Amino acid sequence: MENQKQLYIVRHGKSSWKYESIEDIDRHLKERGIHDAYTMAKRLKDKKIKPELIISSPAARAFHTASIFARTLDYSPEQITIRSHFYPGEDSEIIDTIKGLDKNVHSVMIFGHNPAFTDTANHFLSEDLDKLPTSGVAMISFNSSSWKDIDKDNVRQAEIDYPKKKG
Repeated sequence: MENQKQLYIVRHGKSSWKYESIEDIDRHLKERGIHDAYTMAKRLKDKKIKPELIISSPAARAFHTASIFARTLDYSPEQITIRSHFYPGEDSEIIDTIKGLDKNVHSVMIFGHNPAFTDTANHFLSEDLDKLPTSGVAMISFNSSSWKDIDKDNVRQAEIDYPKKKG
């Protein structure tokens, strides 16, 4: 594990547009978004995935999704790191955050928004994703001892999972 890094890029769950009077950053998850977040978090738990670090956008829908994953994966929600530049997000800033992580951290799970999260995943994937679905997870393993050195050339394995994906 010393020479491997695990990156989990998670798009927030389906959010509500019901209330026109609230700011976008305060939009919350729909019931389906909550359900899908639990579904995906349980899939990761079944795979014995437990991130060492969770970073989230400050937006309500992203942080709620991160909290569901954290609790399901036995990670204290109080330990979730908030990064204001994840909302709405630019892939270059997100990639800089990832590449700036301490090399002693081996697995990180990040939560945020499209299009930045799809663009971030595509920065590392050999085949571009059209769109990371809500509650979708891009799981990327790198053969690298340092986050600053991760790129397409040292991806060991990549998988995309999302609520409607079948077995």
